[in-house]
Amino acid sequence: MLAIFKREVKSFFSSPIGYLVIGFFLLLSGLFLWVFKGPFNLLEYGFADLSNFFRLAPWVLLFLIPAIAMRSFSEERKLGTLELLFIKPLNLWQTVGGKFFGILVLVLLALLPTLLYAYAISELGTTTGNLDIGLVWGSYFGLLFLVSAYIAISLFSSALTENQIVAFMTALLLCFAFYYGFEAISTVFSDGNLVLFIQDLGMKKHFESVASGVLDTRDLIYFLSLTLAFLFLTVFRLKTIDR
Repeated sequence: MLAIFKREVKSFFSSPIGYLVIGFFLLLSGLFLWVFKGPFNLLEYGFADLSNFFRLAPWVLLFLIPAIAMRSFSEERKLGTLELLFIKPLNLWQTVGGKFFGILVLVLLALLPTLLYAYAISELGTTTGNLDIGLVWGSYFGLLFLVSAYIAISLFSSALTENQIVAFMTALLLCFAFYYGFEAISTVFSDGNLVLFIQDLGMKKHFESVASGVLDTRDLIYFLSLTLAFLFLTVFRLKTIDR
């Protein structure tokens, strides 16, 4: 798995992909948070916290992660190099795991500079240093789980087809469905218990719960289960590919 992981990370930074991903994420989040007027602007928000960033990040990553992961298996199939992975002394779980952690590291590197936002907000507050650091770390922790689920879904989508555009669109739709789709469907119903049940099926409610600083084991189990389920589906799909 380590060999696949190193190859993935090296491929990201031996080409413009890694730098473009990090630059695009920071540029887009920076513009929405500090420049563009609107619901995400931190300077207009009136409160010294990063809640606007953690409302924006899932939507930016919803597009960004499928774009990164779409080539993971689609390109291998198109170039005919997927068979080379199968004949290496690695099982499919190690191959999928190596690609998963390679993408995860790239996304974490993109998120790392955003810690400067926390420092800036802390300094800009009416009382310097009044930022709730515990809440910030809890929100980053929730974002880590959300990112992991996005990556697993995107890898599964990439394993479905050798067309990268189809893989991207499939991952985008699945990530959107699991993040916001259940939330949207719940608005159709009026029964409170049914609404809560449907919302519990989606990632948005669980992410917001963790991001609010509440570390509920139900939220953690949800994200771990969803991530492992799609990694399992990815492995199963790879096993069924004719080779």
